[in-house]
Order: sequence, then structure tokens, then C-alpha cells
Amino acid sequence: MPPDPIPRRRTVLAGAAAAATVPLLSSCSASRADRPLSFWNFYSPAPQQDPNLVAQSDWFAQAIDAWNASGEREISPVYMTGDQMNQRMPIAFASGDGPDIFLISPGDYLRYANGGVLEDLAPYMEQEAIDDFFPEALTTRRDGEAIYGLPMEQEPLALFYDPDLLEGAGVAEGDLPQDWEQLLDLSARLSSGTTTGLVLDVDPGYYQNFTFYPWLWQTGGDVVDPSTQRPVFSGEGAQAALDLYGRAIASGATPRTRPANGDIVSAFSSGYAAFWQTGVWDVSNLRLNAPDTQFGVIPLPAPPGRETITALGGWAWCVNARGADPESAARFVVQVLGSMEPSSIEHVAAWNGPVKGNMPARASVDAALVASDAFADEHLATFHDDILPTGRGEPRFPPAVYKAVSDALQSVELAGGDPTEESDRAQQTIESYLETYQGGTLV
Repeated sequence: MPPDPIPRRRTVLAGAAAAATVPLLSSCSASRADRPLSFWNFYSPAPQQDPNLVAQSDWFAQAIDAWNASGEREISPVYMTGDQMNQRMPIAFASGDGPDIFLISPGDYLRYANGGVLEDLAPYMEQEAIDDFFPEALTTRRDGEAIYGLPMEQEPLALFYDPDLLEGAGVAEGDLPQDWEQLLDLSARLSSGTTTGLVLDVDPGYYQNFTFYPWLWQTGGDVVDPSTQRPVFSGEGAQAALDLYGRAIASGATPRTRPANGDIVSAFSSGYAAFWQTGVWDVSNLRLNAPDTQFGVIPLPAPPGRETITALGGWAWCVNARGADPESAARFVVQVLGSMEPSSIEHVAAWNGPVKGNMPARASVDAALVASDAFADEHLATFHDDILPTGRGEPRFPPAVYKAVSDALQSVELAGGDPTEESDRAQQTIESYLETYQGGTLV
């Protein structure tokens, strides 16, 4: 994992809101006719010397080098940080010089899909390969039969905990919280001095919304009804989920700002946090950067009588439909991520296994990883066997919908807002927006 996976993800996604009004006017100019196809990403070629980042960079380079060696239209990777992509990509598309291939998350999807700049990859794929993708992974980049991005991974959320801190407080692992009330009560009791009971993301942005959705879904509530595409955020479920965040901070269980120690590695290494909501990427992060630190992983506790649910994030490769050579770019993406050839399956399995260590988006890749004991680690086994099956794809809400939810969440957690009033206000905002919305489905 990169050293700051959460901040990077947050800044990239939040940029969709800031850039929502930038027109997407990309076109293929004569000056681009012979240049290499650009692949904007935040992995390769990595400028850092961290061995894990180098391995991820090499994984991209291997795919690109193999393609270029075959005599196809050359592809050139362009590395930039998440902040740089956040700033540069909307401007590049607006000026007609967007990247030929690029990475997006579900939170970015509708901005580019509604802008008409995503190439449909389905015509370049075999039906067997399309069917090989898990529906939860592919649906978030799909519109009907059209496929506008191929996911390279799935990244479910869970609750990490520090067993040493809990043991020191007299809490056995058999007494881990089973529902919301137990989680809040225990976290409030453990919060004292420099120790935080429960770390939830409290900074406004697409990432905070991403971490909020599982708690909302566990109530039976939602932002938008998948079947009707109409907003349903004014219900009891949304109010309960908002109230959870409000009570977490009011009770002292969760800090109002991100802990000063910054990340889960330093927090768990120093006993600064008991519980931390984060994703599968932090298994490798902790293993690599704090190999002597003990930690545990459990599914997100649900309200009494409800089932646990998680959100599935992850990045996808997309092709600029108005780029220099969309056909070559699409064939490259499909060859690497969306083919039934053994080389494709093995390469993607390496990414989801030893290179990055997350959850696969394809059944064949999953089978290859199971056969190689890639999930032998107890934490990855928990993610694979217990958490991944409970996942829903991350919503692909446009900025107006995201912002309405974010504003309600921020008001309740930090300004003492009433959950009922804030959910009603968000509902009205989303209803007004959808009256004139034209574009892809929101869920």
C-alpha cells in the first residue's frame, strides 16, 4: 500500500465535486496522432524507493512493457500523486488533452460517464470474461450492457482493533462489540488521555461518505432506492445512521478531528486507538510497516437484529473515448484486466495477492488466489470469507447528491444538528436536484 492510502483516495474523489462544472470537451488533435498513449496513474513509474511501492510500480510496468513489445501503439505511464490528478485531470479533459487511459473510483464515475468521455469496453471483451467479473465490482462502472471501466480490485471496509490495548483495559477478544451500542459504550470507556476508542473518518469528502454508507445500509436505509432511483434519505434508517455519528463524537468515543498521530500504523504501534474503521488495504500496510504490531479485524457491527454490510471500493481502468486511439487503449485495458487468457488472470491475481493484497474483482482471479493460499493470513481470510460476501458496491453519486449527504453528516457530528431535520433537508436537496438530472443511474 502507499504510505497514505486514505488521504490519497479522499483527495482524488473530493475533486469530482470541485470540478463538476468543468466541461468535458476532449477531442483527438493531429498533434497527438503519433505520440504514445498516456496512462495517468498514481502507481507507476513510482519515484519512491519503498519496496512495496516499487513492486506495485513494476506490476504496471510489466503490463505496459509486454504490450509495447508486441508492436502495438505505444503506451507511456504518467505518474502523479492523488492531489496532482485531482487538479490536473478535469483541466486536461476540458482543454481537449485528457489522458488516454486513467484510473477512477465509483465516486468519480458519473462525472466522466455523463460527460461522454468514457469508451465502452464491452465490444472488446468476450462474454465469458464479462461474466467472470463479480456483479458488485462491475456494476458501478456499467450502464446497461455498456462497460465503461474495468476494476482491478475490490476494497471492503471493516473494523480493525488493537488486541494489546483491549487486553490492557481488561477486554477479552471474546467480548468484542457485536452491535452499535456495544461499540459506542466500549469505545467511550476506552477513550482517555491520548487514547481514542473509535476512529471514524470525520473529514468531509467522498471518502467519509464511503465509510458512512455501510452504517446506513445496515439500518435498511439508503440515499437513493436502487429500484426506483428516487431519494429515500429522510427515513428512519438515515436518521439512525446520522445519529450514530453524532453520538460517537458527543460521547467521546470518536474524536472530532483525525488523531494527531495520523494513521493506523502509528496509532496501533503506540496504543493510541482501540478501534479503527478502514479497509483491506491496511492489512498490508500494517504487515509491511509495523510487522511486530498485533491487530485484529472484524466485520462492522450492525444494529441489534440487523445484518452486517460493508461497502466495496476499488479503482478501475478507463479509456478516453475521445483520446488519440481509443481502440488501442481499450484493447490494452481488456488484455490486462478483462481477458480469460491465463496471462491476464495470473497478472491480476498477482496484484490482488502478493503485490497489493486486497480482494479480487473476478471469479477466476479469486479461484487462482484461493488455490495459491493467498488468503492464508488470518486477516485476509476474514476479509475474504466473512466480509467480502456482505459487500455492496460503492455508490456513484454525482457531486450534488454526495454533498447533501456530507452536509447532513457534518452537521450532526460536529454542529449538534438534529438527525431528523438534517436527513429531511438532504432529502429535499436531492429531490430538487433529481428533478432536472439527466445522466446515468445513481446506484
